[in-house]
Amino acid sequence: MRPKPQAFKKTDQHIKNHKYIFVIGGVMSGVGKGITTSSIGTILQSKGYSVNIAKVDPYLNVDAGTMNPTEHGEVFVLDSGLETDQDMGNYERFLNRDLANADYMTGGMVYLEVILKERALKYRGKCVDAVPHIRDEIIRRINASVEENKSDITIIEIGGTVGDYQSMMFYEASRIFKIKHPNDVLFVMVSYLPIPSKIGEMKSKPTQNAMHQLQSYGIQADFIIARSEVSIDHRRKEKLAVSCNVPVENIIAAPDIDSIYDVPINFERDKFGDAVEKALHLKHRKTDLSDWRSFVSRTKKSKSEGKEVHIAVVGKYFDSGDFVLSDAYVSVIESLKFSSYQLGVKPVLHWLSSKQFESNMENDTPLKPKEQEALLKKTFGGGYVDEEGKKIQFNGILVPGGFGETGIEGKIAVIRYAREHKIPYFGICYGMQLMVIEYARNMAGLSGANTSEINPKAAHLVVDIMEHQKKLLEDGKYGASMRLGGFACGLLPKTIAYEAYKKSGWVNRLSHRSKAYDAALSISKSTQFAGAIIERHRHRYEVNPEYVAELTKAGLVFSGTSPDGHLMEIAELPKDVHPFFLGVQFHPEFLGRPVDPHPIFTAFVDACRT
Repeated sequence: MRPKPQAFKKTDQHIKNHKYIFVIGGVMSGVGKGITTSSIGTILQSKGYSVNIAKVDPYLNVDAGTMNPTEHGEVFVLDSGLETDQDMGNYERFLNRDLANADYMTGGMVYLEVILKERALKYRGKCVDAVPHIRDEIIRRINASVEENKSDITIIEIGGTVGDYQSMMFYEASRIFKIKHPNDVLFVMVSYLPIPSKIGEMKSKPTQNAMHQLQSYGIQADFIIARSEVSIDHRRKEKLAVSCNVPVENIIAAPDIDSIYDVPINFERDKFGDAVEKALHLKHRKTDLSDWRSFVSRTKKSKSEGKEVHIAVVGKYFDSGDFVLSDAYVSVIESLKFSSYQLGVKPVLHWLSSKQFESNMENDTPLKPKEQEALLKKTFGGGYVDEEGKKIQFNGILVPGGFGETGIEGKIAVIRYAREHKIPYFGICYGMQLMVIEYARNMAGLSGANTSEINPKAAHLVVDIMEHQKKLLEDGKYGASMRLGGFACGLLPKTIAYEAYKKSGWVNRLSHRSKAYDAALSISKSTQFAGAIIERHRHRYEVNPEYVAELTKAGLVFSGTSPDGHLMEIAELPKDVHPFFLGVQFHPEFLGRPVDPHPIFTAFVDACRT
């Protein structure tokens, strides 16, 4: 599934009068380049410009697929199947549209392409070096993004921070763009201004030094986004303006805020969009953020007035502290928020490690059945106490995607408890597979049912690896070895899944740009299904077709399948059996958007609130 380098259009042309915005980080990483980039795109899009956003990750990984989510954050999957950085998810959410392969590059992609060309004698015996060959490959890829999208403006975020060794060639490429198109390129530096607690004063010197480093590369920033705990004052704006050679009005305040979705509105208070238009020599257009403002208004109203809905998220990537969770599960978190705000409720998420439900956390000994049942009852029966000492009655349980055997039996025990006590349950990817295993063991009489990922010698492998993936794993090819990207799914009528998609207007809402368009179109015209959807996947294992008949006979409904009916995409229990007991093989969180929440998340939250 990994896209071949030559799949990109080989062209050095650019669309006439096309505009480029490069977003660069100063002082330190993690201060909001991605949100700044997304917000600029949102503002310009609201002015009527067609905008695409591209991400540059300087690291030498070819893609983000093999990275540990607790260290690097969520792996976001595009419709094409490309595994990318989580910032691509922010771009799609803010712009409310899908991005293409050409909108993402890593240092590994660039170097690999150059090396493959050198091996194929494409350089005709020349000495291959960083300049010009690496630099020119970067330029080619940015141009490919422009050609692919046919947009008015391309915003390119360069990952890392000014001064990083691995980023130098990307800065050099952006410098060449400025030379070639002096009136069509601008640079935005997002920089942090610390306020040391013992000093109590905002310090601008780190930003000045970052700017001087950037200037040493031959690049002059046109704007500085001043990130800090509070808004930068006018005195420091003047100080930065003189030191960094940036007009005072082009230094934009970006203080800490409660929600990232406030950023476009805050930027507009400083007329940032108008300033960008002026810097790019564009005619002024009116900004219309009405849809975005409505979303932000619903968000604030739900937080202040909405009924609290307590959701237990049971998973495995919880051992490094809460600061990790927002990155490892960012799309799940945001999708829950979008649906909750649409319904006017306030989501309160509680992170529960699944390992606690299978073993004693102090001495790592397995829990006895009675001990496990007592803990489940205490946790989900109203006896759970949060960090503030409040007793919590959980309104729903969600098991997100994951890999490996850690905490698996604990998750299965939680799923069983949710089914037996009719607590709304939502399983995503692995969460659906474990839901099927639990049902097979306890309702279909398939004792010892398991997945081959955990126990390949289990009595009943109700979840098994796809045949064409086995060879890849045997050869040690783990990167991009999964079913990745958008695939068509047929929905059965009179099911929870179908009704949810139908209510949101997602049934047969197909994108011509999706790789699964033709398959979905054929589903929409068939009489076998009630309609088609396209959802993104990232997994190696599937529900074993050999057990579908037995599971169905036991009462489990497979309400969504592949076009040929061979792969099970959605499993659920009828509403008269359970208020909401549903799992999906795909990752619906990748398509949840602020102004267009995902139907299944919305149906889940709706079940939780009632």
